[in-house]
Amino acid sequence: MTTKQPLSHLDWLEAEAIHILREVAGQCANPVLLFSGGKDSLCILRLAEKAFRPGRFPFPLMHIDTGHNYQEVVNFRDQRAAELGERLIVRSVGDSMKRGTVVLKTPDEPRNKHQSVTLLEAIEEFGFDCCIGGARRDEEKARAKERIMSFRDEFGQWDPKNQRPELWNLYNARVHKGENIRAFPISNWTEMDVWQYIEREKLELPSIYFAHQRDVVMRNGAIFPVNVPLISGEVINQPKAGEEVINMQVRFRTVGDVTCTAPVISDADNVSKIVVETATTTITERGATRLDDQTSEASMEQRKKEGYF
Repeated sequence: MTTKQPLSHLDWLEAEAIHILREVAGQCANPVLLFSGGKDSLCILRLAEKAFRPGRFPFPLMHIDTGHNYQEVVNFRDQRAAELGERLIVRSVGDSMKRGTVVLKTPDEPRNKHQSVTLLEAIEEFGFDCCIGGARRDEEKARAKERIMSFRDEFGQWDPKNQRPELWNLYNARVHKGENIRAFPISNWTEMDVWQYIEREKLELPSIYFAHQRDVVMRNGAIFPVNVPLISGEVINQPKAGEEVINMQVRFRTVGDVTCTAPVISDADNVSKIVVETATTTITERGATRLDDQTSEASMEQRKKEGYF
């Protein structure tokens, strides 16, 4: 007789996420997987491989690029999509600016929140009825209010008071034409779970997740990267008058828009060290690194109501 081995917590989370991905594929006519090249979406790519290989994914990959993403991440995004042989759609906030649907208040305003407009334009362009994202409930308070299958109306808006019940593992992805579902397969994961899964699956990552030397300044109590080269060749985040540029050993816990993503001091140069570092930190991922979420207590929730991921 064989003895059944109990599932680890990662096995349970993996099984749940694979089930959600298959539910999306079964219920939705035209889904898409949002893929930025970041750690969360890389985990979802591995889960999609386990859910659908040896066949092709039943959805394309899509990245809403602000135009101010770290070049290491953009290069890794393209490399990973090519390795998988999957279709990658890229839509840029810069294109929305050219159309006049996005207007910046100042030339150096962070473009992160404006991704909502570009995303909604891409959803309309391709007729997507579900966007699969890598949001986790431990990231930010507004994330914790959402269901696994988050309903968005015909304007792309999310109403936290009008969410569908999710009993046990029964998910409802039905929508009328023009409406949309955002599906979050790793919603029940934590940052620690993500890193432990990356370690277990031996996933490759963009180099900026690991400790490296970088020019920074201290701005508003946060470490702010300066003189950052973009994939376009432009160099942004110039230091302000009077700021002292320091070359410091840092790493990124999240890899969003260059203008609003801060690194943290770290000597973790491999995944095992990052797991240990994550276990001892007392500041949430977004609390430590996302400058655009610190404008108000409800900044993320407001953006999600407007169509954000």
